[in-house]
Amino acid sequence: MKLEINNIHKSFGEKQVLKGAGFTFEQGKIYGLLGRNGAGKTTLFNCLSGELELDQGSKLLINDKRENGNDNHSEKLAPDDIGYVFSTPILPEFLTGYEFLKFFIDINKDKVSIDKTIDDYFDMVKLEASDKHRLIKGYSHGMKNKLQMLCFMISKPPVILLDEPLTSFDVVVALEMKKLLREMKETHIIIFSTHILQLASDLCDEIVVLSKGRLQKVDHELLHSRDFEDRIIEMLGDEGESQESGGQGKEVQ
Repeated sequence: MKLEINNIHKSFGEKQVLKGAGFTFEQGKIYGLLGRNGAGKTTLFNCLSGELELDQGSKLLINDKRENGNDNHSEKLAPDDIGYVFSTPILPEFLTGYEFLKFFIDINKDKVSIDKTIDDYFDMVKLEASDKHRLIKGYSHGMKNKLQMLCFMISKPPVILLDEPLTSFDVVVALEMKKLLREMKETHIIIFSTHILQLASDLCDEIVVLSKGRLQKVDHELLHSRDFEDRIIEMLGDEGESQESGGQGKEVQ
């Protein structure tokens, strides 16, 4: 399975944010999306999720069916194909955590196979028993992010977008989330937006930089090299020399 985005443009008034962004993301990998503040990372995620309409371009989900003797099948990326963990959680704060999770399971039980109880899911993210029946309104930012993470673990969308969620977790839960994401990547396409280079190099299989409205792939061999941080800083800090490219993105070495 692949997510293919082609020539995506998005502007707000006269400000061009995405200027022909294109890339192919593959199942089985966690992609780290790096970019400076205002580069358009959240805009790209909102375009992929359907929160924003594209000005131009396409987004396709490609399923490889060649093992059945058929050609690849591609279709437009739909909102149900996306699991989006927002940096600022959007949850019904008038419900308790338990009520919300029960509701979410109920609306998804006919779509996906659910093999865990509500308590099992809460245990996965180390949410205390005393917090399950509290109003979400009283949850901390990190606790709300745990609920967001549980939503895509339940609904199992093929594409998962994470907008800097791990930064609000304590050390123990962050390690658990990393483990879960590594397990899930085999059956999902995971794109992880972060500004923490150490987290990107530790968790991600590939790094993609959003700069000047375009996407650029970083040479995989740089990921765990001594030059990784310097090269990323050089790419993101270079305003004088354009490294833009269209199509499927440019690999930076």
